[in-house]
Amino acid sequence: MKIRCIAVDDEPLALGKMSAFIEKVPYLDLQGTFDNGFDAMNFLRQNEIDLMFLDIQMDELTGIQLLEVLTQRPKIIFTTAYDQYAIKGYELDVTDYLLKPISLDRFLMAVEKVYNILKDDEKETAPTLGTPPITAIDKDAYILVRSEYRLQKIKLDDILYIEGMKDYSRIYTPSSKVMTLQNLKKIEEVLPTPPFFRVHKSYIISSNKVDSIGKNDLFIGEQQIPIGGLYKKTFLDFINQQRLIG
Repeated sequence: MKIRCIAVDDEPLALGKMSAFIEKVPYLDLQGTFDNGFDAMNFLRQNEIDLMFLDIQMDELTGIQLLEVLTQRPKIIFTTAYDQYAIKGYELDVTDYLLKPISLDRFLMAVEKVYNILKDDEKETAPTLGTPPITAIDKDAYILVRSEYRLQKIKLDDILYIEGMKDYSRIYTPSSKVMTLQNLKKIEEVLPTPPFFRVHKSYIISSNKVDSIGKNDLFIGEQQIPIGGLYKKTFLDFINQQRLIG
């Protein structure tokens, strides 16, 4: 399991030290570092994150103020030089509270706590895929997408997943990767649901091709695909309908 994380601290030395600690832990995937709460807030609005290392005392927007305005929060580990915020951290349901200067062993204890919590959550919520899928589609059905200077025919049954990249999309099949000038929203409008589901702002998947599902991600073959909070309920409700009895 990979834990996607960010670090937020307005002290460059502290931010650098935290980044170095994160790089030592194989299951931590550092997605970004921020020296102010506003940039971190904008990043969180557009990306799925599992864990945030958050300094409390920052100019303009403090760590506590940032947490209070977030509607969807990742797991939080507070970092601060002041121990009087421990009670407030408890009220905000943070996972741990690291007092500066932070030692590596104390850091490891905190991230191990987060790892165990997320692992337990994953076991409790991960659905079991039923077989065979009941979302069969016409083997001859296809879409036409504009690729370079031609229209490319792609059979729906061949599509594994589609990755959006702003105004472009890349369609993955077992034998090819097709880049198209059409954005993900336009492609989503013509695909049947089920078996196709938008599971993240950057991904559409075919539920027939999914091999395994965790709490916040799924795998199609060896490709790990995140499941975004806005799309999770619709997708998992459908998947749970496919579960085997017993």
